[in-house]
Amino acid sequence: MPPSRPLVVLVTGASSGIGRATVHAFAARGARLVLLARGRAALEETAAEARQRGAAEVLVCPADVTDAAAVQRVVDSAVERFGRLDAVAHAAQTMAYGRVEDVPREVFEAVVDTALHGTANVARTVLPVFRRQDAGHLVVISSLLASVTAPLMGSYVAAKWGQLGLVRTLQQEVRDTPGVHVSAVAPGGVSTPIYYQGATWAGSTGRPPPPVYSAERVARAVVARLDRPRRLVQSGFANPVVIAGFRLLPAVYDALVGPLFRALALADDDVPPTEGNVFASRPERNGRDGRWRGI
Repeated sequence: MPPSRPLVVLVTGASSGIGRATVHAFAARGARLVLLARGRAALEETAAEARQRGAAEVLVCPADVTDAAAVQRVVDSAVERFGRLDAVAHAAQTMAYGRVEDVPREVFEAVVDTALHGTANVARTVLPVFRRQDAGHLVVISSLLASVTAPLMGSYVAAKWGQLGLVRTLQQEVRDTPGVHVSAVAPGGVSTPIYYQGATWAGSTGRPPPPVYSAERVARAVVARLDRPRRLVQSGFANPVVIAGFRLLPAVYDALVGPLFRALALADDDVPPTEGNVFASRPERNGRDGRWRGI
């Protein structure tokens, strides 16, 4: 990206977690930012933080990535305001805990829709802009659970496996435009609010399994992709070990993953079934960081 002018960056899921941390990281580079998430109040808070951290300009655009027309309006507004769009960091995601047979169909489908159809909506809207410019970078925040499975996470696993398959397809489809890139960053456990904001039919909310990373660390990996595009970056030193166990020792993995998940990835807080923030923003629980200390 030319260093003589501020980058123009759209961040989805900008009001919380990795998305919010990514806003902060780009703000520190003096970027012009377009912030997309469902709730205006939390977006305005994030915008204020971005300005304090050095953002050249901030445009707040409440929208849901599953609404294709809304995503199109945001991108059109960004290009009209700033004249171009250099990068998109796509972090929007929801989560649900519970066995596949227990999670209501509409909740399961909404989690998958956010990852799969939301990513498709973003891609089909921003890639034509990048092609016209002969330059641009889409960075999708994936997950370790795009490469392995875990009980009680069926909707999220389906969402992330589908999303990563879509990302790999997009990477093949943009090869005809060398200046356009699609990258994926896959964190493991990250200290963000998504675990206790999500839906649950598991009798408990979730928590990030160790080792737990900070949202800022993942955000740095996202920003780094603009200078060093990669098909898939595992953001977490334990990720390759878990993936190797899943692929090479499936019987051992299957025997261990259930007990380990219940011991390390559930908060044991005895909560009734809840839809969490799957269908609507919960701004009172948004934030960059979760309740856990990340490295």
